[in-house]
Parts: sequence; structure tokens; C-alpha cells
Amino acid sequence: MKDLAIYPGTFDPLTLGHVDIIKRAARLFGRIIIAISAKPRKTTLFTAPERLAMAKSLCAQIPKVEADVFDGLLVDYIRAKGAHVIIRGLRAFSDFEYEFQMALTNRQMAPDIETLFMMTKESYSFLNSSMVREVAALGGDTAKFVPDFVQKELNKKTGIRSQKSGVRIQN
Repeated sequence: MKDLAIYPGTFDPLTLGHVDIIKRAARLFGRIIIAISAKPRKTTLFTAPERLAMAKSLCAQIPKVEADVFDGLLVDYIRAKGAHVIIRGLRAFSDFEYEFQMALTNRQMAPDIETLFMMTKESYSFLNSSMVREVAALGGDTAKFVPDFVQKELNKKTGIRSQKSGVRIQN
């Protein structure tokens, strides 16, 4: 299906930068699947089912977008879904080398699958999930970085009731 694109990632958590890419990709393709890696190489704050639930909350707000979890090689998942396009977001030049290597590796394994790079909106160019997790863990305000439904889940996960920034002094 040429009208289907896959946006893979860990999405731990889903940020407004991700949302920007998803909304813009949805204007280009008939269907987008947010493909959440079940077993990422990095430690996650949220489990795969929790990340899927947050992605499904977003899907309810954006037509033509759905969410799924995959395990294994991305190119195998893409072929199983009948897609031919991988969407990848780029924030800054620092993202390019890793994404370029990954795109070339995927091309070697699956020459029929294309990778489409999309630059995120400038206002989100600094934003990544690792930074959001760190700010949340330290009690900082992440409301400007994630959708409201993700903010609620971050608050639950980190045990923070109020997202007022400030310094905590330990005795």
C-alpha cells in the first residue's frame, strides 16, 4: 500500500515534536502507523503497553493515524503491514548521522522501502524524550513539551502532583 507510512520509535514519552511530525505526515499519506518498539535497546520509563495507550490517545485526535507495537526488525514489520515508507523526524544536524546510517542499513535489507526525513518545527528542535524524562524526574514542568494526556502519565509515573518548577533541597 503506497499510501501507508510507518513512523517508528520508542516514544518514551511521546513529545510535541513527535506530534508535529505525525500531523504533518498525516497530510502526506492516507494512513500513518505509529510503530512503537516493544524492546528498545535503551531503558524506558514507560512499558510498551503504556506507550501504546498514550499513542492511541493521540490517534483518537488525528484522523488516519493508528498505533501499534512491533518487535524485531523494522523492515520486517513494514513488509508485514504492506507499507513502503518509513517516516523519521530530524531535529538538528546531530540527528542526521545516526538516521543516515539507519536509513542506509534499512535500504540494504529492503531496497523497496524508502525513508522520508521530516524536519521538526523549529520550536521543537531542542526537544527529545530523554530530556523530557529527566526534567520530569527532577520535578520540572514538562507541560510545554508533551500533550496533556502524556503529562498526566508522567505525573503518575514520577509521583509528582504539581508541575511547578523549583529547586528541592535535600536534608
